[in-house]
Amino acid sequence: MSGAAPYERRLLLRDRGGLLRKLWRIPWSFVLLLAALASIGYVALYSAGGGPEPYATKHALRFGFGLVLMLSLALVDIRLIARLAWAGYALGLGLLVLVLLHGNVGKGAQRWIDIGPLQLQPSELMKIMLALALAAWFRRAGRERMGNPLFLLPPALLVLAPVGLILKQPNLGTGLITAMIGGAVFFAAGARLWQFALALGAAGIAAPIAYAHLHDYQRARITTFLDPESDPLGAGYNIIQSKIALGSGGIWGRGFLQGTQGHLNFLPEKQTDFIFTMIAEEFGLVGSLATLALLVLAIGFCFLTAFRCRHAFGRLLAVGLGTNLFLYVFVNIAMVTGAIPVGGVPLPLISHGGSAMLTTMLGFGLLLSVHVHRDVEFAPAGEGYR
Repeated sequence: MSGAAPYERRLLLRDRGGLLRKLWRIPWSFVLLLAALASIGYVALYSAGGGPEPYATKHALRFGFGLVLMLSLALVDIRLIARLAWAGYALGLGLLVLVLLHGNVGKGAQRWIDIGPLQLQPSELMKIMLALALAAWFRRAGRERMGNPLFLLPPALLVLAPVGLILKQPNLGTGLITAMIGGAVFFAAGARLWQFALALGAAGIAAPIAYAHLHDYQRARITTFLDPESDPLGAGYNIIQSKIALGSGGIWGRGFLQGTQGHLNFLPEKQTDFIFTMIAEEFGLVGSLATLALLVLAIGFCFLTAFRCRHAFGRLLAVGLGTNLFLYVFVNIAMVTGAIPVGGVPLPLISHGGSAMLTTMLGFGLLLSVHVHRDVEFAPAGEGYR
């Protein structure tokens, strides 16, 4: 291990390459795809706010800052990122502890902390940091080690620690998404099916206990999901109005700025969780499917990057980031259509929100670094670092 750091530095120096070569390897078509999604978000938020303020202008500025962050990260050697993975995980976990001790309370939950002008939601950042840490742990795991439960215990604790802290906020939706990101990286690393079966069995046993400890509003969301009309003016109001907006758009939509549910303020949280219903009402089925198609292309690029990457760290990281993006989209769309209980999950690059935009662009920056450095060489097993 004493020669690990010098060996890594020699690899970094040998393969650092030129800036122009790295810029050439950036998939600019993917960058344009992200810009198209952010533009859809700008149009939807312009409509939600009745003008560029208070949502659309901030959205554009945040995307611009995120774009610089993403392209800067794309040029950072992925091996350097791997070396910083544990520090990133420690930072994310520390922020989760800090938000429980000194976080801002809003809508019955303590999920945010103020860092200068930015109000940060650490649980969003933690999902990215967890994917980094698990990729660093599993990057040299052979088939024999994956079959050893003792080898899987530390990474299991890496998942359970942030999930527990997120559930304490409380934030059930993000906690479950964080756990599923961990499960996806475990699966991609080669965890056995019987190990997943044991984990699911344990979760099934714990489910009734967990339900008993849910907050009243969380239980109401589950009850409302099963029968929204049971409380049409209370817990069922959001999903009923969302379905009305979705259906009223028809094939082509009512037209830009012509949506009634949103502009007459029947639609709740129209700028964040329910932004997709704004798109569906004003641009109809065609606009909704076009938006979903762009999101599916972004998700597909994540997993294509994992498939094409030659080193395990990049593959596992891309799987974790792709799973995060997929769950963002799946949960949000399923939520606003009534397929799952309502939860606070935004639509990436489209919903209003600083933390969501920052962490989304951070994830895409790491993904592009994997893509740009997909052929680099990591240190051999005996000379690298853990």
